[in-house]
Amino acid sequence: MATFFEGFTLAWHEARGRRFRLRRGGEGPPLLLLHGNPQTHAMWHKVAPVLARRFTVICPDITGYGLSDKPPVTADHAPYAKREMAADMLALMQGLGFARFQVVSHDRGARVAHRLALDAPQAVARLCTMDIVPTLHHFETTDMAFAMGYYHWFFLAQPHPKPERMILRDVEDWFDLHTSREPKDKGFFHPEARADYLAALKAPGTVEAICEDYRAATAIDLDHDRASREAGQRIACPMLALWGGKGKVGVWYDVLEVWRRYASGPVTGGAVNSGHYLAEEAPEEVLAALEPFLSPAEG
Repeated sequence: MATFFEGFTLAWHEARGRRFRLRRGGEGPPLLLLHGNPQTHAMWHKVAPVLARRFTVICPDITGYGLSDKPPVTADHAPYAKREMAADMLALMQGLGFARFQVVSHDRGARVAHRLALDAPQAVARLCTMDIVPTLHHFETTDMAFAMGYYHWFFLAQPHPKPERMILRDVEDWFDLHTSREPKDKGFFHPEARADYLAALKAPGTVEAICEDYRAATAIDLDHDRASREAGQRIACPMLALWGGKGKVGVWYDVLEVWRRYASGPVTGGAVNSGHYLAEEAPEEVLAALEPFLSPAEG
């Protein structure tokens, strides 16, 4: 459709020996948008064109997701450690000529962005996360409400290939269940975005990559996060934390208070009138929050 990522180009770029699919549009300071699960860069189609009026917007499929390269399953899940996925995004931006940039991120992409801000503070000028608190905090405070509400974390992290086999029996049905959509109900997902999500899920290796992402979160990511905490490593740049007011994160946690424990810079933010998929459910509110936060002078 003509209005889907209007003004953006679709391209492939290599970083660290891997190919990444991305969309690029606009002019100005660089802005990296990182998507969540089980989606692709297409989730930004409602906000990216508006942001491109002020910024050079880069929307990649993160490592393993979408049509980007998918490292194989390993016993230690290291290729899907957020440190590795963040290093991929850093190398991708550097390869495009951007040494310093701002980041807006959602869900799993926000976990990659969190690690990117820790490991490359010289590169991340500002960070927005959507609908998460740090992975380490989730696991260290897990209770029955979290276990039941985020049961998919524990399902997807089961040993290979158990969850993969179950999902691959009917990928479209799993997508509808996972995103809380009624069967075959497109809901607020743009038809072209939904088609892209499903095409990516049906591509060889994507479901395995998603599961490896979640397995890494229960293992190697926690090792890295604890080491960062012991070293006093915190997010140094200004941070904006947004969450869906109709979702679970703001009910379970004092989101801003939690993030302030993990940041040395200023943390602001608030709830958006949406469920989990902020940028697709409430793009106007998301853009209104981003407008005063993102800086046209950065980059």
